Amino acid sequence: MIQSPALAPGHFAPLGATFDGEGVNFAVFSEHATRMTLCLFSGNGKTETHRIDLPERDGDVWHGYVSGVKPGQLYGLRADGPYQPDEGHRFNYNKLLIDPYAKRLTGHPIWHDALMGYTVGHDDADLSFDTRDSAKYMPRCVVEDPSFSWGNDTPPNTPISHSVIYEAHVRGITQLHPDALNKGGFLALASDVMLDHLVKLGITAIELLPVQAFLNDRFLVEKGLSNYWGYQTLGFFAPDPRYLTKNALWEFQHMVARLHSAGIEVILDVVYNHTCEGSEQGPTLAFRGLDNASYYRLAEDKRCYINDTGTGNTVNMDHPMVLRMVMDSLRYWVEVMHVDGFRFDLCSTLGRTATGFDRNAAFFQALRQDPTLAGVKLIAEPWDIGPGGYQVGAFPPPFSEWNDKYRDCVRKFWRGDEGQVAELADRLTGSAPQFDHSGRPATASVNLITAHDGYTLADVTAYEERHNEANGEDNRDGHGSNHSDNFGVEGPTDDPDINAARIRRRRNMLATLLLSQGTPMILAGDEFGNSQEGNNNAYCQDNEIGWVDWENADHDLMAFTTRLIAFRKAHPILRQKRFLHARERIVDGIEDLFWWRADGEHMQDDDWNTPELRFLCAEMRTASGTPKYAVREEAILLAFNAGEALDVTLPEAPEGKHWVVHLDTANPDHVVESASGATHPMAAESVLAMVLEARRD
Repeated sequence: MIQSPALAPGHFAPLGATFDGEGVNFAVFSEHATRMTLCLFSGNGKTETHRIDLPERDGDVWHGYVSGVKPGQLYGLRADGPYQPDEGHRFNYNKLLIDPYAKRLTGHPIWHDALMGYTVGHDDADLSFDTRDSAKYMPRCVVEDPSFSWGNDTPPNTPISHSVIYEAHVRGITQLHPDALNKGGFLALASDVMLDHLVKLGITAIELLPVQAFLNDRFLVEKGLSNYWGYQTLGFFAPDPRYLTKNALWEFQHMVARLHSAGIEVILDVVYNHTCEGSEQGPTLAFRGLDNASYYRLAEDKRCYINDTGTGNTVNMDHPMVLRMVMDSLRYWVEVMHVDGFRFDLCSTLGRTATGFDRNAAFFQALRQDPTLAGVKLIAEPWDIGPGGYQVGAFPPPFSEWNDKYRDCVRKFWRGDEGQVAELADRLTGSAPQFDHSGRPATASVNLITAHDGYTLADVTAYEERHNEANGEDNRDGHGSNHSDNFGVEGPTDDPDINAARIRRRRNMLATLLLSQGTPMILAGDEFGNSQEGNNNAYCQDNEIGWVDWENADHDLMAFTTRLIAFRKAHPILRQKRFLHARERIVDGIEDLFWWRADGEHMQDDDWNTPELRFLCAEMRTASGTPKYAVREEAILLAFNAGEALDVTLPEAPEGKHWVVHLDTANPDHVVESASGATHPMAAESVLAMVLEARRD
């Protein structure tokens, strides 16, 4: 700790706290503040030892250089300015604030009314002014030198057409693993047992639920719960302290390096559409106190916020310095922390302007021209609750997008709903109606059956009603329409026939996912039947409900999922970037997609429109325009039968070749063998995958 701060003007860039070996430059953006104060704290964080007004202002950046400050120094900010909520200003110098560019935080806010800029319970509500100091209840920012010895770390750079994404929660996937060390944190995910599992399964990328520092919502804490998922960001540069078991940045970097060494990319789920400060009734923790009118999109009544996110506020991506913060954050996670991509929560919000959603909005343009971000994976959650918020298929290249149309169709088809065959054909071939435009590839569709938000795969086959009572909201929260099927019994059962049918349904849906064109995403635990006891909104369940249950893993399902992924990787026809279209001919004069009826005839218009049809059969070849030297296969035949058992008439094989059955969900231990003849029996509710191969006899 320095005894007497030596203060110099410093520099307006970079923003945040930057250590240069002799001291730290502090730079903070605020357009409307009248004073910006740096607060330094003792090593234990309990004593505020210095208040230093940053001496310089260049444009809207306040800055100063303090000699002698080193990494490990604890600090915070206070901003002075007008408290005029009706004009959009909520400055309150009594509130200690988080530096938006802080690289590490000591913990999380402790809920107390002093965190509010207004006096709780006052007749004027948020128009009142609270004079209590909030420092006692706030975490401290930590000056960090984020340098790390990366050695030979090399990003896997897996082509999106080769990707198999695994959505996981850092604590959820590690907390109950019997052999994981440092359970619940980044180091646990970097352990040998976790890497071995992911490698054996065949995963190419792990997509982590939010790991940027986030808040435990007050209403959850008061109910004895917590924010488990993490979609309430407090700091866009700092990893959340709950995952740092050694309180060190290198833990995250070590995890990334270890995953890279196993050939696995790291994709972060990031929340730039809103912050944890909520509505005008929320706390003053960082952005609201630094410059409310700049960081947030305000309503016509500037006391209130535009709430396109449903969380109380919306980040103002139209402001150049706010956009800069987001871009700086993304670059930081790529350049300093070596992540390989991002999944953007409520991404429609990030493209919304005053006139509505715009695929050429400033944020999208900034992403597309940025050389650092040009080579990483960008995935949109293409919806929010704002006007025109549902935008599946509308994002510009190079975005991929979560495809809920795929999820719903696959669930409904296997449940036996009428009229699903034609739509399943679209989903199986990359959802061309949504994505086949603007030069976008079939891989733009991120195909999923389940995700963190909703049922697990096991629960899709065991529950028809949500069971979210543990959330404390009288079971009103979560999706009401899940397209699920309990097979006649809600929840667990001892009936062997029902259990067998449920397990087959899981195999069918996993097979559909991994045999479809597009980019598959698997929810962690689905590969071995993890359940959340019917809770389809486990956002606040940091316990056995939300954690993956390794003890009761279905190892047979795990083996079958592993086999499915290996089959997908072995057959390029299943993971083409170009869309397949029936009746379009490639350079060698062979069509690349055929739709067959079970009797061996081509599907006709009337067939597609038959409501009771439960069978779909596709013969796929290599799409038009495939590069000259690409690996070529002749054909794959995929059959999906949600109805009764039947015989499938196979397409005639060229001389010297035959159809070989590689996968049969009715017989998961099936040994690869030649099809039985001109027709092949297909069990009820099953999937078959055959490959056209040269005869060896």
